[in-house]
Amino acid sequence: MSKLFLLIATVFVFVLSNGQNISNADFKSQASKTTPTFSKLKKTQGSTESDNICCSLEDKAGNLWFGTTGEGVYKFDGNTFKQYTQFDGLISNAVYSILEDFSGKIWIGTSDGICVFNGNKIEKKFILGSTFAIGSNVDYYTSKSKKTTIWSMMQDKSGKIWFGTGNGVYHYNGESFTRFLLYDDIINKDNLKLTLIDDMLQAKNGDIWFASGLPPGEEGVSLYDGKSIKGFKPNGDGWIRYIQEDSKGNLWFSGRNHGNFIYDGKSFNNFTEKVGIGNSILADKSGNIWFTGEEKQNTDESANGIWCYNGEVFKNYSTVDGMSKYSVWSMLEDKKGNIWIGTRNTGLYKFDGKSFLKFSE
Repeated sequence: MSKLFLLIATVFVFVLSNGQNISNADFKSQASKTTPTFSKLKKTQGSTESDNICCSLEDKAGNLWFGTTGEGVYKFDGNTFKQYTQFDGLISNAVYSILEDFSGKIWIGTSDGICVFNGNKIEKKFILGSTFAIGSNVDYYTSKSKKTTIWSMMQDKSGKIWFGTGNGVYHYNGESFTRFLLYDDIINKDNLKLTLIDDMLQAKNGDIWFASGLPPGEEGVSLYDGKSIKGFKPNGDGWIRYIQEDSKGNLWFSGRNHGNFIYDGKSFNNFTEKVGIGNSILADKSGNIWFTGEEKQNTDESANGIWCYNGEVFKNYSTVDGMSKYSVWSMLEDKKGNIWIGTRNTGLYKFDGKSFLKFSE
């Protein structure tokens, strides 16, 4: 009798234990399907030291978004970071541009096309131009693979969303995509191609500016006034990374090879007040201009952190002040006046005007 009881008890324990194991496995499987959250920005996709936080924005609700070149997108609600990757619907974990449209949707530009986050799920959005189907990786005329990076995005005052891609500039009116420069009525005496655009900005006066990127771009900066488009290469630099408009209406351009320059509405002027500053820039609400330090020879590290220019003097912030040793790739001012700094090695820092706080692991 005791042996029979022992046998029954053993079988019962085995079944219970085995069932518990299956239940745990199912739980872990379900947990892995949930978008992870962290107290600090944490890398989970095996990105390298060379990867960076390439773009950032603050949405209408006050959430901060950070696009990375290897870890997808992070959303920070003030308490926790939520990470979105290919597992959540991104076309690629390499994100180069991010935008909130007037309706509150988040547009995510990746190395392989566009995604749109409506607050619940991420959907792929294909640009169907007259030549390329961007995002679907198909060239309708040649049927060749055509993965296209969305380097920059902008929504103009009329509501159109503009995309700077590896195959030219497109805009979207809410229903269809149109390839810019196909219009016969656009005057383009400089025969600009706008093949690769690192940044776009609509100035307060309505003019649209394009910053041309690495080869095969290298067209400098281009100005579209609604009728004609014209190209410029101030300092002789064809590769421009960023455009910023300051509180006085001046436009700041960061040249990749020959320094930074300013446009006052009439002419371009070299910015020569300081040597040893890099070419990522931010114009804050107080009128300060922030510059990154120059990259070291290995490009992963910064020679001297970041600089803040108040119009008269420069203030340097380096590792001594709590800044990262890595090169800075994006800067954002939030509604409270904090400066958020994205670096190589997917690093994130916040400067509150007094000290730096690291927000990445």
